[in-house]
Amino acid sequence: VIFIISGGTKTNHDKSIYSMLLRTAINRVASRTQASKRFVHVERRLEELGIELPPAPAPKANYNIVCLASGNMLYISGHLPLKADGSLIVGRIGPASDGETIEHGYEAARHAGLNLVSTMKEQLGDLDRVEQVVKVFGIVNSTDDFKSQHLVMDGCSDVIMEIFSKPVGYHARSAIGTNTLPLDMSVEIEAIIQVKP
Repeated sequence: VIFIISGGTKTNHDKSIYSMLLRTAINRVASRTQASKRFVHVERRLEELGIELPPAPAPKANYNIVCLASGNMLYISGHLPLKADGSLIVGRIGPASDGETIEHGYEAARHAGLNLVSTMKEQLGDLDRVEQVVKVFGIVNSTDDFKSQHLVMDGCSDVIMEIFSKPVGYHARSAIGTNTLPLDMSVEIEAIIQVKP
């Protein structure tokens, strides 16, 4: 911002106008700087934890990966347990009936959680814009006799807490079992996120 001030004697009124214009310009610059600033505290924590986010996934059918509602609520569609190399973790969980182990399911849920965080970063630009992880809903591909879906879902909850900590990462949660999921994936997880203005 450049002010050109002509010569001559300045009255108190002139000085007041110049002072007001200068304050307005300074406030505008400060506001723009604040709006463009990325805080990257969460991303620094990712580095400290040695966590590398996978590429943000694309929808696998005719739906949007997210929906922003009411201005500050981000509804994230069900995410798959995709590894960084693009491979999908598959299989039904239920070791008593020749299914996969709880540890297998836990790993799948953790990868689905990392994909959720990757989508948050892509959509928001800065993970510090996450005000609160409000709700996580997980579906576990299970054998009929498997009753520990909650332990599988800890894989997602644990990684969210590692990344965001309390209180931001501490969320409500539901976990259910089903006898099949698309592509035979082991879990599918969706989330509701509150976003900072």
